[in-house]
Amino acid sequence: FHQMAYEKELDAAKKAASLAARLCQKVQKALLQSDVQSKSDKSPVTVADYGSQAVVSLLLQRELSSEPFSLVAEEDSADLRKEGSQDIIERITKLVNDTLATEDPLKPIDSTLSTDDILRAIDCGTSEGGPNGRHWVLDPIDGTKGFLRGDQYAVALGLLEEGKVVLGVLACPNLPLASIAGNDNKNKNSSSSEEKGCLFYATIGSGTYMQPLDSNSDPVKVHVSSVENPEDASFFESFEGAHSLHDLSSSIANYGALSRGDGAIYLRFPHKGYREKIWDHVAGAIVVTEAGGIVTDAGGKALDFSKGKYLDLDTGIIVANEKIMPLLLKAVRDSIAEQENASSL
Repeated sequence: FHQMAYEKELDAAKKAASLAARLCQKVQKALLQSDVQSKSDKSPVTVADYGSQAVVSLLLQRELSSEPFSLVAEEDSADLRKEGSQDIIERITKLVNDTLATEDPLKPIDSTLSTDDILRAIDCGTSEGGPNGRHWVLDPIDGTKGFLRGDQYAVALGLLEEGKVVLGVLACPNLPLASIAGNDNKNKNSSSSEEKGCLFYATIGSGTYMQPLDSNSDPVKVHVSSVENPEDASFFESFEGAHSLHDLSSSIANYGALSRGDGAIYLRFPHKGYREKIWDHVAGAIVVTEAGGIVTDAGGKALDFSKGKYLDLDTGIIVANEKIMPLLLKAVRDSIAEQENASSL
């Protein structure tokens, strides 16, 4: 894996994730300005979710047109093709066209995309992934609850090559640029502490960088927390019950925050029987590992993204730095053993 080989892919991925985030921001802004009744209406999430996937799919294919395209993504267009969805498809189509037009205002778009073009673009995301070849992996909106509340969510895009993650981009529109941990106290007085919207990216062997989502400011290299004592380590947890299966509290924004040292530990233990999807972890995993962190399952094994759409996991996912990891794995193993003993009594 030669990192320079991914320059073109990284540019395309950053552009795609940023544009998808811009589309989501537009929907979220309209949603937050709208009246309360429409809050229970799921259609804004649907529009943003499908719109995000369409933008990423269209942009990657346009930028990387010379190679075969495979995308493993969360959505397909089946629901949009049902009776009564015409109005939503039209909203998505308009949004996607408007968003793509902002990408390069000087370059007129050849032609406006039709609803069929959009449905086709969404359906490009039905690849199964696997150990061979190149597969892009997308979660068009991770954290739908956060999205609806005007809170954290992310667009996550990664690239697998022969089953290994080689590139990842996370766009986190509502994540403050200044670290939550406050290790950036140097510029307390500057207005930047209020700024939101981060783009994290990593390619294999090259480290992890963060830059503002909406500007061309220089990227800064980021690193996970170097805390050595687990007692001093702050946690991002997501122990979620079955009722909230689909929203393990925007885990992907957590990966970004972890990669720059906002917290030191992230544990994710969904209930038994829940199968983790690769699109929830591909981009986050490389962003954290290239920032010096470690991502494993509860048994300490590295995550294997070569098995198709799902991760075969031992119990959960653990993220930490190298210093804390052994202690953390031991603590997790002990507590799992304890639970098993308790339940067999």
